[in-house]
Amino acid sequence: MPCVTHDDAPLLADLMPWSVAPLRPGRAWPTAPDPASLKARWDALLKAEGPDREALFEPTRARTLRSAVGQLPGRAAGTGRLARAEGPCAEPVRVLAAPFDEQWIIPDHRLIDAARPELWRVADAHQVFTVETGDDRTPLLATSLLPTLRAGRVRPLHRRPGGTEPNLAPGLLEHLSARLGDRVTPPDVLAWILATVRPDLTVPLTGDRELWSRGVESGRRMLWLMCRDGERPKLPGGRRPYVRAPLPSRPVHLHYDRDEETLYLDDGRVSPVPPQVWDHEVAGVRVLQAWFAARTTPAGPGTLAGIRPATWPQAWTSELLELITVLALLAELRPPAAGSPPESAVTAADLRQAGVLPPPDPSRRPASVLDHHEEGPDGQFALL
Repeated sequence: MPCVTHDDAPLLADLMPWSVAPLRPGRAWPTAPDPASLKARWDALLKAEGPDREALFEPTRARTLRSAVGQLPGRAAGTGRLARAEGPCAEPVRVLAAPFDEQWIIPDHRLIDAARPELWRVADAHQVFTVETGDDRTPLLATSLLPTLRAGRVRPLHRRPGGTEPNLAPGLLEHLSARLGDRVTPPDVLAWILATVRPDLTVPLTGDRELWSRGVESGRRMLWLMCRDGERPKLPGGRRPYVRAPLPSRPVHLHYDRDEETLYLDDGRVSPVPPQVWDHEVAGVRVLQAWFAARTTPAGPGTLAGIRPATWPQAWTSELLELITVLALLAELRPPAAGSPPESAVTAADLRQAGVLPPPDPSRRPASVLDHHEEGPDGQFALL
């Protein structure tokens, strides 16, 4: 992918000024790889009473059965104290729970220690979130789902619902458009960031139109693979992973044979699985191993997290094959590339001289939403 090698590259924190600290769930059981388990866990919580309900809930300093909090924006969950809660579980929603691991969460503010409502407020079909990983090889992840993984700061592409008001330094789009002689859009900038961001979270920019086009093309491919909206990614025939031996009903061990390029789930076999897929790590953790562990590691006895599918669901097999495909295709987007001529660089000094940097303080804060009613604690309404 294109690489721009020059000093004085602007910081990601200045190019995308508004960021939010990662969510802090506080307890594991409201998140699961399947939504049915979450509904069963909720039912088990409500069937318990008194001290038993409290023990199952796993209270923290931030959340107890008596905590009073409002609804998460756009989510229909109860706001009464959990000590006397009744009724069905809020409909689980898909989230990015770990790198490349899409799971489900109960969108109930009473269950999450630090839910970051400002992120829920702008999460919709138009939104893309970037997540800082602290990893040298994959400094940023991108997702169209709400990210709940324990990582670095989260930067939405848009500051408001509906894909309006980009979370970019004011004037950046106009400056880059003028330098490149072509219209630059917010998704273009995000794609370039994904393709070129450095481990120190600086983003070398260029005024070279050809280099910019190559970087944006590569970044858009990365973005599509990470978000996987719409058509499912596929490898060419002969390289597509298939189940070669049926997976057991409850696999326990995951093993990889590098010579055979085969992934073993006990006696079940999936191949071909390229070595770079097995070796793919984020923050020192192998993605495939973490994905498997999230679905098979036993939970503590008598806990809500212990409520899970009795057998391996077919949907998990499909998700595993897609994950292998995504990691294989991402690995192909890492070829060496030539540097950019220094005279074409768009440096932080250039952006300061143009008045783009530093971004104004209001751009680092969430946009106000004045026309959205949200239910507050115990059924009261709040106007935000």
